[in-house]
Amino acid sequence: QVGWYNAVLQPAFHLPYPDDTLAFVVLSTPSMFDKALKPFVSKERLKIIRDPVDQCVSHHLSRVKEKFPDQRVDIMFDYEMLPSRKPKFLAQTAAHVAGAAYYYQRKDVKLDPWGKKKIFGVCIHPKYGGWFAIRALLLFPAIQVPFLEQPPPVDCVSSEEKRIELLEQFNFHWQDGRYRDIIEVKERYSEEQKTYFATPPAERFRLLGLPQEAQ
Repeated sequence: QVGWYNAVLQPAFHLPYPDDTLAFVVLSTPSMFDKALKPFVSKERLKIIRDPVDQCVSHHLSRVKEKFPDQRVDIMFDYEMLPSRKPKFLAQTAAHVAGAAYYYQRKDVKLDPWGKKKIFGVCIHPKYGGWFAIRALLLFPAIQVPFLEQPPPVDCVSSEEKRIELLEQFNFHWQDGRYRDIIEVKERYSEEQKTYFATPPAERFRLLGLPQEAQ
């Protein structure tokens, strides 16, 4: 329910829908790279003019929307901004309230060792650890679900020591990706996928074999 999200945020970040409106958080798992992105690029390579992942996600969600011709479906992508430069939705908060992944933040640590440093939170998935991404929000404005029970996210990094380690690694060593393996994971990115996401965006076209004009 949209109300679960709005309840934990300042009014400036509220989604403009009634509280019991149905919403879905869309995650991409490690297999998205081989199952969705590469086939999409090989088929649509001449039409790719911005980030291939964003276009791939947009393509698949527009197909989802087509499955509901009688419904209004609003889609918000994780990269979209409002004119105020605020994100359209806070992806990690949405994932947490939907029960999809646990959003670990500074307030989840009792003995805070960071003083005045700014510490960003990070979502961890019980199956994929940090090897996943939050891509979008699907909203169904005409569907109200007052009966829906809120599922709590799985607290898979439950010790104080591990939470400190997670936030340390994410904030100060995020490039090496160690924070993603803070728990035992069932699946992680392939070496090819790791290389892709570690490459500056402008050079990623070359890795996917896209023509120069696509850039």
